[in-house]
Amino acid sequence: MKVSLFALAAVCAAAPVFAGNVTISNDSDWELHEFYVSAVGENEWGADQLGDDVIGTGETFTLSNVPCDTYDIRLVDEDGDECVVADADICGKGGGWHVTSEDLLSCQAETE
Repeated sequence: MKVSLFALAAVCAAAPVFAGNVTISNDSDWELHEFYVSAVGENEWGADQLGDDVIGTGETFTLSNVPCDTYDIRLVDEDGDECVVADADICGKGGGWHVTSEDLLSCQAETE
């Protein structure tokens, strides 16, 4: 079962893992309207982490109290195109994760 990132953070709170802020940067040509996070290999997604927010082109969104780890991520852009990124290290590059147009196009092709 996919769990929300915040529920996962609560479960992992006792683990010796850094829990801080993770910045999601949208370096693509499309707005990101939905952002879901799950434990790797699970079958269900948790809540949309953006809620009512949108990550516009060239904008960032900060997830708070997030254990740095590897997650499966599901993105939905402004056109409703879905992209699932397996085993994404959201803190791999200095506490942030960047989404590019190339990432979205190749991921959408694999997801369809």
